[in-house]
Amino acid sequence: MLFRSKAPLRIGLAGGGTDVSPYSDEFGGVILNATLSLYAHTTIETLTESVVIIESIDKQETETHTLHNQLPINGTLDLVKGVYNRLQNDYHFPLQGLRIITKVDAPAGSGLGTSSTLVVSIIGAFKEMLQLKMSEYEIAHYAYEIERNDLGLAGGKQDQYAATFGGFNFMEFSANNKVIVNPLRIQPSYVNELENNLVLYFTSSTRESATIIKEQQKNVVEKNVKSIEAMHHLKDQAKMMKEALLMGKIDTIGEILDYGFQQKKDMAANISTAAIENIYKAVKSAGATGGKISGAGGGGFMIFYCPKNTKYKVIETLETLGGTIRNFSFTHDGLTTWTIPS
Repeated sequence: MLFRSKAPLRIGLAGGGTDVSPYSDEFGGVILNATLSLYAHTTIETLTESVVIIESIDKQETETHTLHNQLPINGTLDLVKGVYNRLQNDYHFPLQGLRIITKVDAPAGSGLGTSSTLVVSIIGAFKEMLQLKMSEYEIAHYAYEIERNDLGLAGGKQDQYAATFGGFNFMEFSANNKVIVNPLRIQPSYVNELENNLVLYFTSSTRESATIIKEQQKNVVEKNVKSIEAMHHLKDQAKMMKEALLMGKIDTIGEILDYGFQQKKDMAANISTAAIENIYKAVKSAGATGGKISGAGGGGFMIFYCPKNTKYKVIETLETLGGTIRNFSFTHDGLTTWTIPS
């Protein structure tokens, strides 16, 4: 039997970073994000051999373990092993030979929520195999607990919920890990125009988001006024973005992105770099009205809003700077699972 799943990656359009504790616990966080036609994929194949084989197609890594209810967390393929271990602890499913294959359509550390989305996808494949009754909120929170608590990985909460729910969502975060996902009913013509006018660009560099996130957390704990005020402004940005999308003020989105980008740089050091600033300056000269770094910052993907027909000049400019333009479309569906009988 084959048990498959896919979960969409996301771009954060506004409010990024306000979903990270302790800011979200003390002040409440707000984020607006949307999922893309880029996915984290998982397949679980049942085997007759008494082994668990884990394969990452994109990382070109493979591990084989003798059948056991806990797999070693050793820095390699730990997201898969973290999900396996937690499900064994909580559900004690029968030990059987498995091959677990994963693939992600974007590099780790690229700012599209790859790690959290992969965890959601892995949970989805196991949910399909074990026929677990889990709601969307339960899956997203389960993924968050595995990453943040079981594996000790620093980060926020938005990615797990985006991957599970899919679509355009206005998310609210508060104390005690409370999350409310508000799906947005945006006119299809507005979505089409936004999709047409956004350029998704991979800088060809990835980064370790945990370092930036830990500094952001430290700034909140130490009551760094500049950093905290920046996060307050990013919450305002999320509300501005929601209004623009719902009311069809699509050509204001560039300015809203630009506002957020300037605020985000005050949250922690190294969110932007000299190379990123040069890229940003060049695309604005080419006609983009704003943009942002996706994810924690420091590298990875960037998005730029290009009104009217300016995206062609922007793309032409980006092609002279290295990196890669990535085509995408917005998606409505979140985590999807299915079974292939043998």
